[in-house]
Amino acid sequence: MRDVTIVGAGPVGMLLAGDLVRQGLDVALLERRTVAGEGTRAIGIHSPVLAALEPSGVTDQLLSHALRVRRGEARRRGRLLGTVRFDALTTRFPFVATLPQSRTEEVLGARAPEPLRGARALAVIPRGDAVVVRAALQGRIIEMESRLVVVPAGAGGRELVFRPGAVPAREYRDRYLMTDAAAPGGADAEVAVVHLDPDGVLESFPLPGGRRRYVAWDAPDGDDGPDARRERLRAALVRRGEPEAAAAVSGATSFGVRRVVAPRLRRGRIFAIGDTAHEVSPIGGQGMNLGLLDAATLAPLLVEWVREGGAPPAGLERWEARRVVSARRAAALAFANTALGRPLGTADGPRRGVVRAMLAPPTAQLFARAYAMGFDLDA
Repeated sequence: MRDVTIVGAGPVGMLLAGDLVRQGLDVALLERRTVAGEGTRAIGIHSPVLAALEPSGVTDQLLSHALRVRRGEARRRGRLLGTVRFDALTTRFPFVATLPQSRTEEVLGARAPEPLRGARALAVIPRGDAVVVRAALQGRIIEMESRLVVVPAGAGGRELVFRPGAVPAREYRDRYLMTDAAAPGGADAEVAVVHLDPDGVLESFPLPGGRRRYVAWDAPDGDDGPDARRERLRAALVRRGEPEAAAAVSGATSFGVRRVVAPRLRRGRIFAIGDTAHEVSPIGGQGMNLGLLDAATLAPLLVEWVREGGAPPAGLERWEARRVVSARRAAALAFANTALGRPLGTADGPRRGVVRAMLAPPTAQLFARAYAMGFDLDA
């Protein structure tokens, strides 16, 4: 019997597996995808995560590939509304590190066991002092027994841990278009820019290699064909005065917004972390970071459980309470960011005033801290 089985080999699962193996535990890692993801979804790693991963040496490896974003700007029709100074924060890492998620997975995966790919988990079944994961693999059913099971498998893994409907999800009508594209250089090359215009938000985040991540609010009833998505994103960039960036856009994906915060993360020997336990709006980029902090703070408790032969109840209760509160805080901030980025038409004037007030002293420092996950209880 293994010590721990982890269902999901994204960044959160890879981090947890690597931490546990480094402490001598026997870990199995299951992954539904047959190959590692080539797409780039979450791109920002915040200071609390970098600090949590520093003792293991992972932070240095991530930063060797990352771009350090020290400043962000809010603009309306090209005019500056305010500045967010991450480099003014009194943290160990006063910046947001940006890199493609595929590179993050590569760095974390170097420390983790090789995932069993193509394994689709069907059920997680408690059996006395063990837990069985039942999965479909290449047309057959397999079972893996371990002392503990952790599920960082995204929304698709939620029903492995919780009863159907036990964790409410709130769907919003908001839709967004997203792409990564080559960007013109210049003074803004390493500055994050948020355009808050009357027709909705467009966010522009720098990436390594002279590229940027563009995310634009999109009408929920728009044509979802690939050509239509691309042209709407190009038009959004042109309206913000970025025709060169628009010309570099070759395609765009579309995504919606959902808010989920599970009130519990543990069911006996079974744990839900990352997007399985909490989904927050991707505007603000805190979802992956929440999951990474879930994993980094859970790992020592699982090691203690296996080594001592029993659960550390006080530590687990404290861990669960802190992670739930932190997820609720992140979800509230993400909701505010989503609301702030919607098209407002004639109400755009009051929004402009609110943003200027938020980004002026003394609230500017608080906003930067919140955006960089400084209010997470494990920061």
